[in-house]
Amino acid sequence: MNLSRRLFRLSCSLSRFNLISNTALERKHHYPPPCLHSILHCSICHQFCTRPFLLSSRSFSRPPCSMDLKTVLDVLEQLAPLSLAESWDNVGLLVEPSKQHPIKTILLTNDLTVDVMDEAEAMTCDLIVSYHPPLFRPFKRLVQKDWKQQLAIRAIESGIAVFSPHTSWDSVKGGLNDWLIEGVGNGQVSVLSQALCSAHQKHRLEFTVRNEEGLDNILKDMRKTEKSETFQYSILRTEEEAQQVILNCPSSELTPTVQAILGNTTARQSLNIIQVQQPPLLGCGQGRHVVLDEPISIAVALQRMKKHLGLPYLRLALGNQKTLDSAVKSVAVCAGSGASVLQGVKADLYITGEMSHHEVLDAVSKGTSVILSEHSNSERGFLSVFKERLSAHLPESVTIIISQKDKDPLQVM
Repeated sequence: MNLSRRLFRLSCSLSRFNLISNTALERKHHYPPPCLHSILHCSICHQFCTRPFLLSSRSFSRPPCSMDLKTVLDVLEQLAPLSLAESWDNVGLLVEPSKQHPIKTILLTNDLTVDVMDEAEAMTCDLIVSYHPPLFRPFKRLVQKDWKQQLAIRAIESGIAVFSPHTSWDSVKGGLNDWLIEGVGNGQVSVLSQALCSAHQKHRLEFTVRNEEGLDNILKDMRKTEKSETFQYSILRTEEEAQQVILNCPSSELTPTVQAILGNTTARQSLNIIQVQQPPLLGCGQGRHVVLDEPISIAVALQRMKKHLGLPYLRLALGNQKTLDSAVKSVAVCAGSGASVLQGVKADLYITGEMSHHEVLDAVSKGTSVILSEHSNSERGFLSVFKERLSAHLPESVTIIISQKDKDPLQVM
């Protein structure tokens, strides 16, 4: 069979099709600037996607001394693309001042509380990077009765921008979860919940036409629609001289493309629609699992995590039939509230911020021990790491400060 490839321009209007998932339609995709991306051609699905980012401290040419908000946001995006965040999350720029001014002081915090806002105003902060989004649920009004709305109003009045990375930091390679699992020791690390390429969803359409004229008529019908879009298709000529066509179509253009194909009787009878699976972003995703190079005891794991998190106390639940001297060969971690990510994962030890009483009982019953640090204590230590990485990408005129008022609300007395 002879194989030929063509590129053609089609005019296709945006519309919904019943095969497109709600998630694909609703989730907005953010693409990092191309200057730091290598473009990877995925031959299996005939689409382009970006390689996973490594949140590293490698330096590049420093930007101009005076930086506006947009330039700083671009740097934050380069370090951890927002497209890596979970679909339910509320990440990115949450508060934008009406009057633009140079960014001179950035305050890093795990949570934006009243005390942290007092601290930001006292230092005339220009941008707050709050790991947890202080604004999560939609507002119908901005009033003084709700403390989070008060913070939003104060940020606007003080001309302070607020940005939240949240689960994009969790997911990115070299990010929060990779930092967390480093505390227990070296080993072979893998991702628990794999992130997928954030390129636009595509479908592959396979159909047969009797001759070149039939295909030309289909293409002609496609060109009649409104917007121009480039598609790639291949033709396989069969022994009966018919033409088998394989066409890759963005999901947003699926309806007009299918309508054009249905106008041809032979194509209509042979049409097969396949949703192309997005390729994985290696090293990115939620949670981490490590098989340690050298097994350690639970007691040693506990001491290592205390040192790594800078905490005098941690909560420990020993798995059934386990003691402090029991060997730990594998560990699974998830920063924050990690039960949903850790559930069902086989490991000798779970490490996370918080789990419910019954979630701990479930883990223990399976012989898995659990270390809990309280929610934000499993995350806050990463701010120091991120400060160094962000500093390497900003001019010396920008001061980056870690909040001294930010702390976990729960204290062991």
